[in-house]
Amino acid sequence: MLAEALEHLVRGIVDHPDDVRVSSSSLRRGELLEVRVHPDDLGRVIGRAGRTAKALRTVVGALSSDGSVRVDVVDVDRR
Repeated sequence: MLAEALEHLVRGIVDHPDDVRVSSSSLRRGELLEVRVHPDDLGRVIGRAGRTAKALRTVVGALSSDGSVRVDVVDVDRR
């Protein structure tokens, strides 16, 4: 559910919504959501001084019912 919500939010921000991918994995300390976007959209997702990324992390953290969630933003060129 968190991955789908995050993907929906990010698709609304970027210019290339078809290139948005959110992968989820479980870690010892919680869940990791990794957002991959087109390189041209990386600045939009991070935002000025990281404000947009911080806001996305806050919303996903509020939606999380079971504990900590980590959100990482990377471009599609990085594997």
